[in-house]
Amino acid sequence: MRSVLFVCTANICRSPMAMGLMRLRAASDTEEWRIESAGIFAQPGYPPAYNTLEVLRTRGIDLSAYSSRPITRDMIEDFYLILVMERNQREALRAAFPQHTGKIFMLSQMFGNRVSDVVDPVGGPLVDFEETAREIEQILEKGYVRIRKLAAGGHTASLSHR
Repeated sequence: MRSVLFVCTANICRSPMAMGLMRLRAASDTEEWRIESAGIFAQPGYPPAYNTLEVLRTRGIDLSAYSSRPITRDMIEDFYLILVMERNQREALRAAFPQHTGKIFMLSQMFGNRVSDVVDPVGGPLVDFEETAREIEQILEKGYVRIRKLAAGGHTASLSHR
């Protein structure tokens, strides 16, 4: 089973958005997937931001039952691929879990090995959330082959550790 964990700060905007969009993208795959999300500073039990739910709803994705959760050591160990939204999140996880650095990457690295943060739309208008969703969709689509490969496990880090 392929597995990917999306990580952001509070687990109410970008990582649940990426989780929902990746589940939609992987639905047509013949392989079985485990796709979840968590936050580095997440407080457990909060619903996704209203605008996160809205941009996902327009794509046929319902995450209304989802609630935030903090990342744990078990999650780091259980997933083959950990995708974060920002450089500081990647560095924090790599510092906290040095034995797992080979599976912790920025989402942007999945396409063209770019190293750029996915902007947090929290507190912004719906148009900001839509922009973030489009960016995530683009990375997931163009980086799907790489994500699929890394999420299968048994790999060594094939991307730069910038």
